[in-house]
Amino acid sequence: MAETAIPGVAHHILENDYASEWMGIEVLTLSDGHATIRMTLRQEMLNGFGMAHGGMIFAFADSAFALACNPASPADPDSITVAAGVDINFLKPAYQGQVITAVADRRSSAGRSGLYDIQIFAADPGAQPPGELIAEFRGRSRTIPKK
Repeated sequence: MAETAIPGVAHHILENDYASEWMGIEVLTLSDGHATIRMTLRQEMLNGFGMAHGGMIFAFADSAFALACNPASPADPDSITVAAGVDINFLKPAYQGQVITAVADRRSSAGRSGLYDIQIFAADPGAQPPGELIAEFRGRSRTIPKK
C-alpha cells in the first residue's frame, strides 16, 4: 500500500484514545506497517528538569506503534494488534515548544507477531522537520482477538 498524507486523519483506533487526543497528536502519514505522527511539547509534558518527560516520549512513540500495527481498514475486524513488549532508548532531551515527530516502521512479521522500530525526532519551532533524533523505540506486537 502506498504511503498517504492524511490531513486531520481519524484512524479508527483514535476514536476513543483520549491520551493521544490530550497529547495533541496529528497523524501525518499511514500505510501498511507505517505511521508518521507529530505533536508539540507543552509545559505540562515536562519533567522537573524542564525537558520532555520520558513518559510523554514513550506514550507518543507507543501511539505511532499502535497506528503502524493496526491498519486503517482492518482485514479482520475481530482482532487487534497490541504491544507484547517494548524497549526505548533516550538519546537527547526535547524541550517545550519543540515539535516532535515519530516515524514507525514494521521490520518483520510472522504469524501473529511483529517487530517495529519507531524513531522520535525533535525540531525547534520553524525549523525544518523532522529535526534531531532524540529516542528510538522498538516494539514487539501480538495480534489477539478483539473483546
